[in-house]
Amino acid sequence: MTDFGVPEIEQRAQMPVSIKTVTIEGFRGLRNIQNLELPQLTVLIGANGAGKSTLIRFFEMLGWMLRSKRLQEFVLLQGGGDDQFFMGARQTPRIHAQLCLQTGLGLNDYRFDMVHVSAGDTVMLMNEGYRYSANTFASKAKWTEIDAVGKESALLDKTDKTCKTIVNLLRQCSTYQFHDTSSKAAIHNRWDITDSLRLRSDGGNLAAVLLDLLNTEPKRYELIVKQIRRVLPVFQDFVLEDIAGKVLLRWIGSKSDKVFGSHLTSDGSLRLFCLITLLNLPPARLPDVMFFDEPELGLHPHAISLIAQMLKRLSKQRQIFIATQSPYLVDCFELENIIIVSADNGETTLRKLPRADYQTWLNDEYELSDIWLKQAVGGHE
Repeated sequence: MTDFGVPEIEQRAQMPVSIKTVTIEGFRGLRNIQNLELPQLTVLIGANGAGKSTLIRFFEMLGWMLRSKRLQEFVLLQGGGDDQFFMGARQTPRIHAQLCLQTGLGLNDYRFDMVHVSAGDTVMLMNEGYRYSANTFASKAKWTEIDAVGKESALLDKTDKTCKTIVNLLRQCSTYQFHDTSSKAAIHNRWDITDSLRLRSDGGNLAAVLLDLLNTEPKRYELIVKQIRRVLPVFQDFVLEDIAGKVLLRWIGSKSDKVFGSHLTSDGSLRLFCLITLLNLPPARLPDVMFFDEPELGLHPHAISLIAQMLKRLSKQRQIFIATQSPYLVDCFELENIIIVSADNGETTLRKLPRADYQTWLNDEYELSDIWLKQAVGGHE
């Protein structure tokens, strides 16, 4: 029994699911990634074009594939089938992937192959398999093979607990990217107040989410407002009004009674609103795994530091992936969080930094960004 009177096995069963390892062969620039261990908080850092976002796109593909059988739609939007294969399907005839998902009670493995279909420039899925290996057994269980070939995953048609665990986690895979703050961005629109349970990946329904928090969890709403004030002194509060079932994002400044609409708000401020709101939502309103593509874009260094602290805190309850090229953001984390991304002749490599190899650098007060920028990942001076 635990200190709270709850059996330990029951507590383990309630732990969030996380992605423990991944193998990817032939997906875009990821020609040969074998059994890559993924920390609870993973920070992918690399130069422009290194392939930081490629790993995130892979998980996005799984989300489309297992959310509602929309793999073909993803492929079409991402340039067609041939573009998903390393150097094209002529050079790489097969994509192979295997994932290990960890729960409190054991490991759930899922694997599949993907081949190119010239007609329609699409893809086919085959060789899907899954297994569950309980923590109480020393060896891995045998694979259950899915005898099906098709344009969409057959895993969704299975009803056993292992398949449901895999699908429930991977279908949530989407990336929070609040980059689009243009005049036509969704965040500027009046939004249906009923679309307020989860923040959308582009932040379009931010006003609806904030209004819901104001009405149902005022203390959490006030926390969000206070956090924004910490890095945006001109901000006083949001002005959120339900007008015919819709709400528009507006706010009032601390120096006057003028109300500002989103179109009069800086890009960095809008992204800050989205990030702070998202990272302070109740855990029940967040997916088990969250992906962030360059969350530091347009933020002041003080705001980056605050967001990093929130990400670290949230990672105790949810698995976090961050793709960045910001030395300032990287320096907010630990060596164990970092995966260095680099590219050579179109092939992306992902490399972790063992502490034993770089402790001397850290003892000499080098920052993590120094190790990356000095290209020390290949050896020491």
